[in-house]
This record gives sequence, C-alpha cells and structure tokens, in this order.
Amino acid sequence: MQFKLHHKDGKSSARVGKLATEHGEVLTPIFMPVGTTGTVRAVHQRELEHDVAAQIILGNTYHLYMRPGLEVINQTGGLHKFSGWNRPILTDSGGYQVYSLAENRKIVEEGVHFQSHKDGSKHFFTPESIMDIQRTIGADIIMAFDECTPYPCAYDYAEKSMHMTHRWLDRCIHRFDSTEPNYGYNQTLFPIVQGSVYKDLRSQSAEYIASKNREGNAIGGLSVGEPAEDMYEMTAHVCQMLPEDKPRYLMGVGTPANILECISLGVDMFDCVMPTRNARNGMLFTSQGIINIRNEKWKEHFTPIDEELGGYVSTFYSKAYLRHLITGNEILGAQIASIQNLSFYLWLAGEARKQILADNFTSWKSQMVEKVSQRL
Repeated sequence: MQFKLHHKDGKSSARVGKLATEHGEVLTPIFMPVGTTGTVRAVHQRELEHDVAAQIILGNTYHLYMRPGLEVINQTGGLHKFSGWNRPILTDSGGYQVYSLAENRKIVEEGVHFQSHKDGSKHFFTPESIMDIQRTIGADIIMAFDECTPYPCAYDYAEKSMHMTHRWLDRCIHRFDSTEPNYGYNQTLFPIVQGSVYKDLRSQSAEYIASKNREGNAIGGLSVGEPAEDMYEMTAHVCQMLPEDKPRYLMGVGTPANILECISLGVDMFDCVMPTRNARNGMLFTSQGIINIRNEKWKEHFTPIDEELGGYVSTFYSKAYLRHLITGNEILGAQIASIQNLSFYLWLAGEARKQILADNFTSWKSQMVEKVSQRL
C-alpha cells in the first residue's frame, strides 16, 4: 500500500491524499461503508460501485470468522472473490466485537476467551490467530488486535489495557511480518492508538504506534459514549503526533458533523454503521439536513429525496413514496434509504476534498456542520 499526501488546508489540519492498494485507489478523506459480514446490508455491489460510489468497504473479522467461516472464504480465494467486490477492503480485527461481548468474554495476556453470540460456542482469539484469520479473509488493510476500553474507564484500567494493546501489537507485527498473503496480493497492517480520554495515555500510545513505522495508523477507543468534545480533543492530539505522511483512520465515527470536524483535525479515513442502520429505521441524511421519513409531514411530499445530491436514487424517488415503503416495512424502502444515506456520506467526503483543494474548507465546514445537523 502507498499513500501520497497531495494538499493541506491552510487554516486547519484537513488534508487531501491518495491511498493505493492492489485492488484500486482510494481518494482521501474517505468514508468506508460497513459490510460487516461481507455485505453492506440492503445494498448490492453494483449499487455500491455506481450509485454510492464507494471506493473501499469494511468487513469484520469476528463476524466473518463466525459465518460463513474461514474454510468457505479460503475456498473461494478470499473475501473479494466470495463477495464479488473488486475494490479495496479493510477488516476490523474483531477487538470492538470482543469489547461488546462483555458478559461472555475473558481477557488474559495471551488473548481473549469468549462465547459466540450466535450459538454459545467457545473460542479463543490471540494476536497471532487474528493475523492468520485476516490473512485468510484477504482484506487489503487489516487491523491489529486491540482492547477497546469502555467509557467511562478508570485511569488505571485504561493504562493497563493500553500497554497490553501495545504488547499485542508487537505480536501482531511479528506474526504478520513472518507470514505471506494467501492470494497473491499484498496486505497492510494498521496499528491502533488507545488510551481512552486520557491525554497522557494517548500521547504514549501515539508515540508507540508511530515508532512501529507501519504504512498507516488507526485511532480506536473513541465514539464509545464519551462527549463529542473529548473525542475531538483526543483526535486532535493524536493526529498531531502521528506521522504526516501516513493515512490516519478514526474507527467507528460517526455523524456527518463528527466527520467534518475530524477531517479538520487531520483524519483521512472513517467508518460507521450509522448511515445504514439509521436508514433501516427511516432516518435519512441529506444535503439539507436530517429527515425522519416516518413523520406524517412527508406523506404528500412528492419532491425528490435529495436533488442537490444527484444520482438515480436521490432524484428518482419522492419522499412520499419512500415514506410509504418505510412505514409499510417494504424491503425496497430499506434499500433506497440505505443508498441515500451512503451516497450522502460519500458525497460529503468528496465535497470536503474539493473544498480542501480549493483552500476553502474551514469556512465551508462551518456552514455545512450546521446545515447537515438540522432536523427538517
């Protein structure tokens, strides 16, 4: 993987770059739709490529390990061939899923013992096995195994967890560097900065991660319930410490406003389930603001969903028709709403890129944060 920084905003830390993998290029800043189990829910690959214009999607190691399982993925030649997605893929290591299984897991120095949320079967993840699993899945960018601490989190626990994450990272790097990719194309390993909302811990972690000199770096353990101000403070601090010539990926973030603010702090890559999850519940993100399409006010609103956004879905279907589908629990409603929301997120990242290149990002961002956060 290669990353080239093209331009920096003069009034913020926002930047434009290009990330190149063997499955294609990714223009940053970028939002990555979440395809947890090898599918972006309710959206097929043709729509992802043409309507949404996704450049890279995310899969999850834990869920893919559980279903369909490594044997199936390996037999087909990796997740790209299994899913029919020929552009770049990033896989989360499963650390967040282990974090979410708090009642059914035990963390030890060697790794994590846990029970499947599907059938109760027992499993054991280690830094080494996570590298092997992600080699088998075959993503272009894979994540180191880490512990995602909850919020709030006591300082002592956050510190111990951070140091363990660093030790796990060393084991991940050793395993990754001593093995070969399974399918004839290169893979890249990103370490993850941890440290909860404690600035000194984030400093230690960012310094440690930067010292490993990998091709990219991630910021984890945020957007887990902490105030937005804390997320921004930690993100700004870490971005100032991570290498400028490598992509920075803020994991699990977030709302359109979150993304714009964190682009201004120097983040290049984002992912979040919010656009697709909220779409299935009738919440639309548009260039004019947020719409709850279930509201009665949209029943006879025959204008396109989002004319400014353009694209087939946003301009062909009316708000009234989409409301009819969503309130009737029609599958097409979830599909249209998901495409709208993902298209908007990718549009927003693309517009941010244009504004950075035009040296107009800061003033544009101030207007857009207010605009996209308002409820219509």
